[in-house]
Amino acid sequence: MNFSMIIYNLYKLLKEELKNGSSDLVTRQSGQIIRERIERDIAKEKDGKVTALDFSKIGIIDYSCADEIVAKLISRLVSGEYGDKYIVLKGLNENQKENIEVALERKDLAVITEMRDGRRTIIGTLHNYLQETINLIFSKGKITAGELSEELNLPANTSGTRLLNLYKKKLVRRISEQRADGRVWVYLSCL
Repeated sequence: MNFSMIIYNLYKLLKEELKNGSSDLVTRQSGQIIRERIERDIAKEKDGKVTALDFSKIGIIDYSCADEIVAKLISRLVSGEYGDKYIVLKGLNENQKENIEVALERKDLAVITEMRDGRRTIIGTLHNYLQETINLIFSKGKITAGELSEELNLPANTSGTRLLNLYKKKLVRRISEQRADGRVWVYLSCL
């Protein structure tokens, strides 16, 4: 389960791109500038990479900036524009989380988040059964459809569908692994 994560310090990007001395992410235009910079960098990364957007040194993020940066990035990620890559958010406070969550919910999207207190959570829109599944992946680190079936007493096709849906939403990574009984898909946490 060894993987490398690329961390984008949003405060540093804000200073480099906007040069206005602020630690706040406000206005749609500012959000577009930051998102385009992140997109240029993500395009250079290899498939399978997890990119963390670090909000720990950011003050506020308003709805328009949250929509422009986070919701658009996640929407394009899920549509496959960036290839097989993943985005997580780190270092969020409760106020930042609220504005980002509204932006994601309006587009029926979700993202894995690590709050400033270290709590891992999903923000945005995610069905309860998928939330239950990803919480299990958080606790175990990785899982196969067979293991999920056993753990939650589910039919095999239901487990496989749940995991595939989480993978399509880019909320879990997926790798092929050789086991004694053949090759299986293993689904892993992005954080």
